[in-house]
Amino acid sequence: MNAQQQPGERPSPEPAPTPKEPSAPEPSLRERKKRETRQRLSDVATGLFLEHGFEQVTVTEIARAAGLSPMTVFNYFPRKEDLFLDRIPEAIGLVTGAVRGRAPDEHPLTALRRLVLGLLDAGHPLSGVRDRFVPFLRVAAASPALRARAREAVEELEDALTGALAETAPDLPEPRLLAALAVAAYRTVCVTSAGRLLAGERAAGIVDDHRRRLTAAFDALERAFPAPTA
Repeated sequence: MNAQQQPGERPSPEPAPTPKEPSAPEPSLRERKKRETRQRLSDVATGLFLEHGFEQVTVTEIARAAGLSPMTVFNYFPRKEDLFLDRIPEAIGLVTGAVRGRAPDEHPLTALRRLVLGLLDAGHPLSGVRDRFVPFLRVAAASPALRARAREAVEELEDALTGALAETAPDLPEPRLLAALAVAAYRTVCVTSAGRLLAGERAAGIVDDHRRRLTAAFDALERAFPAPTA
């Protein structure tokens, strides 16, 4: 998608805060082509879902519109829902990358706070607070299958964050509890803001409150999970 989005189009990918981590090697031509195909499939599918509704579009129709076979679609996206919710791997990578890439003396919650506020500042789709995201939110809210997949994604994110916390902060008590609360806090703030957007409010009137609620949530989490004393 280009920068000149029309109403109803899928939000363009936007820059996200980059966690501190070693530089990755330049992807090979084969890997770049795979990424391009994956993105094209998701873009084509999302356009069809926005136009017709999630349940009304088949994988065969998506494959035909993309000029590929249904088998190729399933090679990239084992589930139809993941064609629409294609940022689940990105969300997991950003969260675990923030925790693993933080400075040795930095609390994991500080790194996560910086990440989520950075996503908001960048207008990233994972922040959920932009007027142009409303058509996407409507499709997700109207589909039981997409809502179920989103709930599964929350569990996947919690598991991945638990692993990153246990690996990098072994002295921090209850990593699974901390992961669950951090994910729940972010999800609750985002769901509330999404509901306001769907009710007709404009993002400009929501973003400051969204930031305030995120800040309050992380303040509470840091009080509940202080850094271990030496």
